[in-house]
Amino acid sequence: MKVVLFCGGLGTRIRDYSESIPKPMIPIGHQPILCHVMQYYADHGHDDFVLCLGYKANIIKDFFLNFRHQSFADCVLQGRGGDVEVLDKQAADWRITLIDTGIWRNIGSRLWAVRDHVRGEEMFLANYSDGLTDVDLDDMVARFTASGKIGCFLAVRPPLTYHLVDMLPDGEVREFRSSERSEMWINGGYFLFRKEIFDYMRDGEELVLEPFQRLIDDNQLMAYRHEGFWRCMDTLRDRQVLEDMVEKGQMPWQAGHRHAAAKLEVA
Repeated sequence: MKVVLFCGGLGTRIRDYSESIPKPMIPIGHQPILCHVMQYYADHGHDDFVLCLGYKANIIKDFFLNFRHQSFADCVLQGRGGDVEVLDKQAADWRITLIDTGIWRNIGSRLWAVRDHVRGEEMFLANYSDGLTDVDLDDMVARFTASGKIGCFLAVRPPLTYHLVDMLPDGEVREFRSSERSEMWINGGYFLFRKEIFDYMRDGEELVLEPFQRLIDDNQLMAYRHEGFWRCMDTLRDRQVLEDMVEKGQMPWQAGHRHAAAKLEVA
């Protein structure tokens, strides 16, 4: 399936980085978070990408137009760099369509702008390009396919700590405790759509507002609940958490790390 990646936002909540580069190009380890997201999909066999560009689109275009795998892999140089042997497994032969969808468009308008590039696809994937997860994508696709519905999104619990207050109407506090994880479910930014999604959209509408409400009204939207790892890079704190995980070799969104974790649990 094709994968539509929304890469055009301003990233205002992580401005220290996004003033110089677009949010999907902010590095996690030695690669932009966008590459981590793309590798996740490629690990599941989906390597035909449509990138919806906007803010600082030229930076993302330059990155892929001038991409050199050896810049991100262990390698051996011989003859002053003339002969390069890459020691890591070579990246798959991805197909990447780069479409400038404008700076001020919202997510719904970006998807609408690239509808011709997913024409003919019975189903396609989509992603906000700023979050990582270890969700079983194959199972998510299978359940969505069996449902017969038109839209599906990943539902996750935000990894936040809240101080919960139990109080009486007059303000008397009965209990004050820390909640290690939110009891809410939120949209995790991983989507599956059938081609009929465009029948529920109008240009200019935000994807998860009017179009999703129409899907809900017709009982055509499902949520795939995931209790495992998920982290969105909204703030500098989020980036630091992901950066620390990479430094420690804890990357559950990567296939090798997911398999290693599974073996460890079985043992």
